Amino acid sequence: MRRSEREITDRALIDDIIRRAQVCRLGLLDGDLPYIVPLSFGYDGQTLYFHCAPQGRKLDLIRRQPRVCFELDIMETLIEAAEACHWGVRYQSVMGTGTAEIVADAAGKRQALAAVMAHYAPDGTYAFPDAAVARTGALRVTIESIAGKQSAR
Repeated sequence: MRRSEREITDRALIDDIIRRAQVCRLGLLDGDLPYIVPLSFGYDGQTLYFHCAPQGRKLDLIRRQPRVCFELDIMETLIEAAEACHWGVRYQSVMGTGTAEIVADAAGKRQALAAVMAHYAPDGTYAFPDAAVARTGALRVTIESIAGKQSAR
């Protein structure tokens, strides 16, 4: 990282940023072009989970190349200034890489859906009817590398 004073090395803080983030951007390869998609997600400390349609571009790309990257961020404050070059943002972000897997079995889908729901509604208990699970897609990304960064201001 070029700006080492902005690097976050404390895994507990990285995990906290992930838990406070509302969107995870998943980066995939489409041949020689990048493809990025913002997604709702869940997190268990080692794995990211996503729900999705049971078919589509994301899944096609993962079948061809399961190596992915991801990014989550929290923009805390916009810092205004008299001069344009002195504007800034107080932020925290997390980036990483991993391997994506399409979850096909009902138990795995329920685990993914439970993780997503726990992220957005941690106090709830949710049932996932068989018919809904059957028509829902799910992804699991095993995290292989992760790094955090925050503004110095």
